[in-house]
Amino acid sequence: MLLCGWLMPAHLKAVDAAVLQAADRQRPTDLIRHPAPSGLPGLDPATNPVAAFLIRAENREKALALLEASPLPAVRELLRCRALTNTVLFPPSSSASGQAFDTAVALCGLLLEGGHLQPGLAAAILDRARTANHRENSAPIEEILMDELSLGQRFDWRHLLTFMGGIDDPRTLTDLADSVRNAGERLPVLYAAVEMSQRPSAVAHYLSKYSQTGLQDLVRSERFGAGGVNELLKRDQRLYVSSLRQRLAGRAPFNGWFRTAAGYALQTPRRALALKWLFYFSGGFFIAVALRLVWPQAPQGTGPRPARGSVLAREILFASGVLLAALLLSEPFLAQENQKGGAPFRLRLPSVGGPATSQTTRAIPSIMNTPNMTMSLLTLLLFFILQALIYAACLARLAETLRQNVPARVKLKLLENEDHLFDAGLYLGFVGTIICLILVSLGVLQFSLMAAYSSTSFGIIFVSILKIFNVRPARRRLLLQAEEDLAPAEEPAPMSAHTFVTAP
Repeated sequence: MLLCGWLMPAHLKAVDAAVLQAADRQRPTDLIRHPAPSGLPGLDPATNPVAAFLIRAENREKALALLEASPLPAVRELLRCRALTNTVLFPPSSSASGQAFDTAVALCGLLLEGGHLQPGLAAAILDRARTANHRENSAPIEEILMDELSLGQRFDWRHLLTFMGGIDDPRTLTDLADSVRNAGERLPVLYAAVEMSQRPSAVAHYLSKYSQTGLQDLVRSERFGAGGVNELLKRDQRLYVSSLRQRLAGRAPFNGWFRTAAGYALQTPRRALALKWLFYFSGGFFIAVALRLVWPQAPQGTGPRPARGSVLAREILFASGVLLAALLLSEPFLAQENQKGGAPFRLRLPSVGGPATSQTTRAIPSIMNTPNMTMSLLTLLLFFILQALIYAACLARLAETLRQNVPARVKLKLLENEDHLFDAGLYLGFVGTIICLILVSLGVLQFSLMAAYSSTSFGIIFVSILKIFNVRPARRRLLLQAEEDLAPAEEPAPMSAHTFVTAP
């Protein structure tokens, strides 16, 4: 059962590579050949990046001349932005260093004129250009131009259109442009992920959520084709690869079960995870039953009898402990830190029409915004199950003591001898808190008050319940029974009928 659970490729906070392999049913997306704009024959898709072509004065002037005759409102509003003097990100077009702004306007205009942008992004460009031309704020349209110029510096015409073909909103454009700036040598991986999935917004969200490991996971997922990439983006989790399990799953008789489990985890991930937990729980339960059967016991009638139902309760609690231990040891990335990247850096240049202001925004910490809520909850569950196991063991020992065939006074002495056992929950609680604080100080775990002090809290609660509601009533009954046993012996002997006392 434990082995079957370990071979089930279903996880809480990760997607297994076997699931991506099972999802590889789709062909890679065919490349789309985009022709160069008419009138700009030098814009060869197979040569230099677009920005390197448009930055030259003769090419930029040709592109702007072509756009002057465009009937599209978005192109016309965009060209009117060249007259702005209160720009924020770019120097104005009329300045000595306005070539960058003209290049960005020309590139954006060519994309609009050729119909290569999604309707949502085209509508946003029109709206932001109108806002800037009405002397309100030019920063929003400049952000779009800056992002498109960043992409144009790294892609030629064909790759640029393929990369931007599915971007439908400025937010996705900003996130992808920021990922492109930080990709470095892994830029082909990012491009392939966008092309294979045809879901640039999902790629941008994944890279924003996992800023440290996102590109590496995309590299691994691309080995399984478009189906693997789409499944990774759909799950929105980190990719987990276990070389040991892969080697074991490649051998008989485990290979058949592993392929079946991978297909089941692909189709119904929640049910597969529940089945995995059921395997772990069943394995722990069978281990508890086996230990009870092989454990040496006293002969029938010579020892105390266990309390009714206590054996099953202990086996269930033991199985729960095995389940939780298996989850803590086998589940990947439970203690992972938040990888969500910060806002992209924007350089804002002061201008005459819009002076730059310096503002410092202070983040207000939230009590519920813990660095690792999942790990804290699992720690709470672990301490709860351990305390419940000790509580069940104490109840079993209390019942066995009360069933002893000895006088009540002897039972009271036996209960006094078990006081340290009844306080074991407190000792475990203190030890758990100390261990948590030591691990936090060593940097193994992140600091969490809830995880650190839950062990002591559960110990106090369970020991209080045990002594107040179980041990105290049992001792009271034994005290009353002991007094009843002593009562006949302490009564004076009755006077005989033949004994008389007479006065002298």
